[in-house]
This record gives sequence, structure tokens and C-alpha cells, in this order.
Amino acid sequence: MFQELSGANSSKGQVSEFVLMGFPGIHTWQHWLSLPLAWLYLLALSANILILIIISHEATLHQPMYHFLGILAVVDMGLATTIMPKILAILWFDAKAISLPECFLQMYVIHCFVGMESGVFVCMAMDRYVAICRPLHYTSIVTRSFVAKATVFMALRNCLLTIPVPVLAAQRQYCSRNEIEHCLCSNRGVTSLACDDRTINSMYQLLLAWTLMGSDLGLIMLSYALILHSVLKLNSAEAASKALSTCTSHLILILFFYTVIVVISVTHSAAMTVPLIPVLLNVLHNVIPPALNPVVYALKNKELRHGLYKVLKLKVKDN
Repeated sequence: MFQELSGANSSKGQVSEFVLMGFPGIHTWQHWLSLPLAWLYLLALSANILILIIISHEATLHQPMYHFLGILAVVDMGLATTIMPKILAILWFDAKAISLPECFLQMYVIHCFVGMESGVFVCMAMDRYVAICRPLHYTSIVTRSFVAKATVFMALRNCLLTIPVPVLAAQRQYCSRNEIEHCLCSNRGVTSLACDDRTINSMYQLLLAWTLMGSDLGLIMLSYALILHSVLKLNSAEAASKALSTCTSHLILILFFYTVIVVISVTHSAAMTVPLIPVLLNVLHNVIPPALNPVVYALKNKELRHGLYKVLKLKVKDN
């Protein structure tokens, strides 16, 4: 699909490739950023793989909450792998060129994975709501079938609703400029090079943000408002603390994920004179959550830590 669109564009005398310049304003020394970014990428891969191993090996973790955590681990690895190899290639080997189909494909996959991560957070919030507010019905509501259906629904939702983003970008006219002041093919960065009207692109991006991220955040806030209301009615402070402790790690991840999205939106809309900040935030938003999500869960969740100890003991015995 992207190949045909870009081929049609090229036949009209447009550019045949884009050039990802990297981090604006610091091109001369941006290669030093490859060290922390490479470390974050390796941490994201190793930590999420370890999470998947722990969940698969420990029978007590074969529960819906940890199934969602496993799905989140897969999404995180997919998101980081979509952008980091190309970013490291730019910083290490100056491989800045990217074909139009590859650029539009990367744009599509990034939108899919970010939307999927948001969707998984919604599912995890609903899981906690049922566990705390409807504990007697938890096993009958949150089943393996529920997890599978919720995952398929979120995947289809994000895959279908994000298709217009790269398709609309591929239909723009790119006459002469092809240098993108970014490390990845963001919708805003690519369409800013268009020499025709890109209003429809901006409008759909805004609509997508409100329908996906906005609705997801609204459902999460509603779930936790109901959880808080239910917890406050408990007579025992110890029981309330125990109930909320199961949500701590989830809340930390949610706050970081959506806070950075809001900050990125504000920095873009404010037309800042320092273009490095929104670009850096955009890159970090796609690599820090995948690296920190499993670490936060491992530190805050007793069952996961116990599973980690058991897996490490098995490794020691095997050696």
C-alpha cells in the first residue's frame, strides 16, 4: 500500500527518500546520545524478555493481571525495536536516508504500538477495578477469554484507526525539501515538508488523539475513581492500604506515559524556539517506558519478585 502511494508520488517529480537529520541543534555531537539510548534499548529488551520468562515459568503468575503485563512487555519491545535500530544507525553510521515506504511504515507501526500500550493500560485498570470493587465476581468476569477478546479488540482498534495517518501523509506533495529534523518518521515531522495543504493530516491526528488516548485516559480515570471510592468505604486502613498497593506500579506507569504525551503535545503546539526538546521527548517516550515498565513492576510487585528469585535459582542450578 505505502509502496504504491510513494511510487505514484515519485512519478510526479517528488523526492524519492527522506533524510532523518537526528536531534536538531546538536548534530555535531549527537552521537554521544547513542550510549544512553543503546543502554535503554538493551534494558528494554532484556527486562521485558525476563518478565515473559518469569510469567511463563511461574504457575502462580498465570493470572489475567500478569497476562496483560506479558502483552505490555511484547508491545514495549515492539515499540522500542521500531525506532531504536534506525536511530542508532543514524548516530553510529550516519545512515540518515530512509525510503518513503519505510518512513510511512514506521509512522504507522509507531502509532499502532503507542495506541496498543494505551489500550493495555485500560485493560489493566479494568482488571484492578473488578478485583477491588467486584472481588466475588472477579474469576467469572476477568477470564482468559476476556483477556484474549480485550487484546484482539485493542489490536484491531489501533491497527484500523491508525491506517489513515500514513496514508494521508503519503498523499501529500513533497516537492523539494526532504530533510526531517527528527530521529524517526513522526507524522508532524514528515508532513511539515509537504508543499501542499496538510490540514486534513493535522485534523485526523487531533481526532485520533482524542478518540484513542482521550477515551483511554477517561476510562482509566473512571476506573480509579471507582476504586478509590470503594477503598474509602473500607473500615480497615490496613485493608485499604493492601488494596491500593496492588495498583501502585500500574499508576506509576500510567502517570509517566500520559504525562509525557501531554508535555510533547504542549511543546509542539507552543512552537518552541528550541526544537530539540519535543524531538528528544518524543524519542525518550518511545524508549523509556519499555525500559522502565518491567523494572517498576519487578520492584513493586511481590509475586513478580518471588518469581524472579525462582527463575534465577533455576539458572544457578543449571550452571
